Amino acid sequence: MKNYFSSDFKLGVLGGGQLGRMLLVETQKYDIYTSILDASPEAPCAQICNEFHVGNLLDFDAVYNFGKKVDVLTIEIEHVNIDALYQLEKEGLKIYPQPAVIEIIQHKGKQKDFFVANNIPTSPHKRFLNKQELMHAFQNNEFEIPCVWKSAQFGYDGTGVKIIRSVDDIDNITDNECIVENLIPFKNELAVIVARNFNGEIKTYPVVEMEFHPEANQVEYVICPARIDENVAKKAREIALHVAKSFKHVGLLAVEMFQTETNEILINEVAPRTHNSGHYSIEASYTNQFEQHLRTVLNLPLGNTASKVAGIMVNLVGEEGFTGDVVYKNIEKAMQIDGVTPHIYGKKITKPFRKMGHVTIVDKDIAKARKTAQKVKETIKVIAK
Repeated sequence: MKNYFSSDFKLGVLGGGQLGRMLLVETQKYDIYTSILDASPEAPCAQICNEFHVGNLLDFDAVYNFGKKVDVLTIEIEHVNIDALYQLEKEGLKIYPQPAVIEIIQHKGKQKDFFVANNIPTSPHKRFLNKQELMHAFQNNEFEIPCVWKSAQFGYDGTGVKIIRSVDDIDNITDNECIVENLIPFKNELAVIVARNFNGEIKTYPVVEMEFHPEANQVEYVICPARIDENVAKKAREIALHVAKSFKHVGLLAVEMFQTETNEILINEVAPRTHNSGHYSIEASYTNQFEQHLRTVLNLPLGNTASKVAGIMVNLVGEEGFTGDVVYKNIEKAMQIDGVTPHIYGKKITKPFRKMGHVTIVDKDIAKARKTAQKVKETIKVIAK
């Protein structure tokens, strides 16, 4: 095995956002040298990695030249130049997750087609090259409304996703390649994170339940364990394993899913990286998702994914009506409550609904933890000076 620890080994990470920042806590724990590429010199990782490079993640030369200087390359965001990754892989660089996996997942149309081809249960969908083609299909009754519209690429945190309820809603979507999915009546949104290393060792984290903000379409709370029947949880983990084995990915795969009214599990979408739905694991799990990501991409033995205690994560997002230098109002009041741990992402400027941090609440009693989470959400306000 290669010596990754206190050595001249370099781990490269594409993306310097909050996911990278939380990964760096684990690389520092193991004394692994890190090099980060991000477009913003103010990125959350900029001050705390060993090397920071400014460059556009979608630019071939920036990604290719960065990749030539590291020993293993990983990502904290999937919106990266895929041609550069294929070229680096061809030249022998180890890239995890693999470029072929990232290419499918970064395009929602290809991702949905992959689910269908691999017998992964998901809602029916249609692909369109542009708004005109979509409108034509609607006029020919090729799909029904209400439905869900998703931009094929570059969507995140509710951006690039809209529920279409009328023709006017079609007029208001962006003109680009997209998919339309059937609107699924569901009772829970769930997620399972799957870890897989190069040797094929594979583990799932417990099923978590996600509660969303009604307007922003952003996760407000992640609850672990999900408050669902054990049979449903078992089915969710089995389907998540099937998804991971179909991709044959190395790294973490966050599998987001719907639990329907009839307790079927349908896959919504996947992310090939650490994920918002796994942040609770920093305080609540034996091995948090960021350490596990390191273990997977370096082909180390996987850690225990079980929870030590129930955990709930609350996203801290910018309040509506505030843009500017960030202030975390009342954070010390929330910190007086037992089991509350804030995480601040190092973004100096707040904007409405921008993810600025999160808070984890741990408790032996999940119901009590959920009440505390509500209190924390109501107490801390992310505003501007």
